Amino acid sequence: MNIRLSLLWRTLILLTIFVVLSQITVYFWIKRSVTDHFEVMDSEMLTHAAFNLRKSSYGIEHSSESLNPNYNNKKGLGYGVQVFGFTSDGQAIVSDSQIAVGNQTARDNQSDFRAFNLESYGKDSINILDLMSEHGDKQFELQLDNRPYRSVIITSNNQIYLLALPIDVHHLYLHQFSLQLKVILVAMTLLLLFIAAFSVYWGFSPLTTFIQKMKTINSEQLGERITVADMPSELRPLAESYNIMMSKLEDNFESLSRYSDNIAHELRTPIATLSTQTQVMLSKPRQISEYIEQLHHQHETLEHLSEVTNNMLLLAKTQKGLSQEQLKDVDMDSLITQLIEYYELLADDRGINLVKSGEFAVIKGDKGLLQRLFSNLISNAIYYSKNDSTIKISAGVTDQSQLNIVIENQTAQPMTQKEASRLFERFYRQANDQDSKAEGTSYSGTGLGLSIVKSIVKAHRGTVAALVEDNWIKISVKLPLPK
Repeated sequence: MNIRLSLLWRTLILLTIFVVLSQITVYFWIKRSVTDHFEVMDSEMLTHAAFNLRKSSYGIEHSSESLNPNYNNKKGLGYGVQVFGFTSDGQAIVSDSQIAVGNQTARDNQSDFRAFNLESYGKDSINILDLMSEHGDKQFELQLDNRPYRSVIITSNNQIYLLALPIDVHHLYLHQFSLQLKVILVAMTLLLLFIAAFSVYWGFSPLTTFIQKMKTINSEQLGERITVADMPSELRPLAESYNIMMSKLEDNFESLSRYSDNIAHELRTPIATLSTQTQVMLSKPRQISEYIEQLHHQHETLEHLSEVTNNMLLLAKTQKGLSQEQLKDVDMDSLITQLIEYYELLADDRGINLVKSGEFAVIKGDKGLLQRLFSNLISNAIYYSKNDSTIKISAGVTDQSQLNIVIENQTAQPMTQKEASRLFERFYRQANDQDSKAEGTSYSGTGLGLSIVKSIVKAHRGTVAALVEDNWIKISVKLPLPK
């Protein structure tokens, strides 16, 4: 079963794992540190007691500055260290009132420490020789009457001494400390998880704004935007991208609406014309010449309708992009030359001269679409150029490894840069379109010619732009060169 958790729960689970592992690590580290501290302290106390015992057994006098302050008291060596004396052959020295130590006794008062009777610890005897063989002069733990001791064995004046420091108090403290530490760490873990959960929920709350905005997207609320300043710095790029996306969506929707309206208008007009003409011809008997004339008019209307339909189909085709199978080597020099030869007769009728110059290169593309592209540009330039003028077709390679083909012509009527920027919109016509055409032309386009140009250029991953300078308009087409 594939369980898809929300981003909130994923984050909480990861934080929980991290906090728990961190707290476990802290627990063992603190426990180990405290345990090591007690072990070091017990070891130093036992070592110091053994040192004092050696000095005492030799009857060396020491000042209070050189020994532990507890050394000269009636409790013997201090620190709670207990001493067990043995002969060199391993026999325990047991006495109630006199405790032999080396060659001296406690009554000699040469050394003031005690040896304890092992019987009081539930031990009749200790095999001190085995312990010496096993541990030597190293410290070790020893159980006496189920009580733990840290012990060490020393020899002095042919006597053997077992020094034992009870450590059960430390064990009890460590046990209690461990329990308290667990409680504290568990409480801290729960607190941290609560804080983390709240922080994550609060941190992710701005994302709900995007969700709510996206849920309300419809054709009537495309103007809704997210206030970038209200977003955390990390989410501001996302908010900006969302606003840009909505702006593009709004523009595309408006363009689609206009496109739909224009299509309806372009199709409705010729269909209405055909319907009206048919009704008129059927209203009463006509002469054959009248029928023939009317058929010619209907044929022209049908051709216009077919052109609009084909152009719309071509736009839809190019918007899908080009496949690798469609991309072939296209010699742009040869293609442009053929188009100039084709339109040369039409241009000569109005005294227009077509001039080609520059460096044309070979590009990867669809030859048929490229032919349609530059055919639309050249024919459009001819129809809208003033009589007895020159149309310049030049080319060159840019620094961005693009072939830049520029078509320049003098317009019959002045055109603003704002108008030129809209030439590639679908069904766009100048407000004074009739006046814009050159004198003596009867060209009536569909308003899709330059839209098709833009769509073909985009399908070839290129760019197209229009620039107005004085009475000249320059159409620049940039197409990428093969790599």
